[in-house]
Amino acid sequence: MSKVLVVEDDPVVQAALVHALTDLGHVVQAVGTAVAALREAGTSELDLVILDLGLPDLDGVAALRMLRGVSNVPVIVATARGAEASVVSTLNAGADDYIVKPFSSEHLAARINALLRRTGGSAIPSEVVELGELRIDLAQRAATLGDSALALSRREFDLLAYLAQRPGRVISRRELIQAVWGNPYVGDDKTIDVHASWLRRKLGETAAHPRYLHTVRGVGFKLAAPE
Repeated sequence: MSKVLVVEDDPVVQAALVHALTDLGHVVQAVGTAVAALREAGTSELDLVILDLGLPDLDGVAALRMLRGVSNVPVIVATARGAEASVVSTLNAGADDYIVKPFSSEHLAARINALLRRTGGSAIPSEVVELGELRIDLAQRAATLGDSALALSRREFDLLAYLAQRPGRVISRRELIQAVWGNPYVGDDKTIDVHASWLRRKLGETAAHPRYLHTVRGVGFKLAAPE
């Protein structure tokens, strides 16, 4: 049983989310403002936050940045904003997942279950993967390139680890969405591209001149040691 904070100012939507999450077996706390959400995050033990962006007192992206200053709790942004710029800015601000309204309770449940599995579920195998100068410690969730530690977000590490455990294999976007994001639905290519871009930057490479992370046009990605 997980404790979930719903941050949603629309009373109808808030009530529907609380009802759906309670039916799924979660303990749910609901607030309607960013200030109340930050107060809860700073004083309560939370397993997950579901955050709307259209809050009355503070824009959701700004609230998310402030939340990240006090807590590493996983955050799913649930919003009507589906534009790419909104997706990019929100993920960059620290969101773990992004879901566009309207969505079904089954869709939300799948996202929640996948995120909770990654952040607080089964233990990660004690294994180290090495590709050239890139070293990924799966148990410690740490990665280094040469002598430098890589500062990766939770999702960036999940993406890197999944590819690293399948070196040289081309992984389709659909497989990555299902395995890394836990999303059984199609249509989230932008999310993968954004995280791949951030990961490349931290690996010191670009899409035009890749060393480790390669895009296979029309299919997906592969991770391989430089030749």
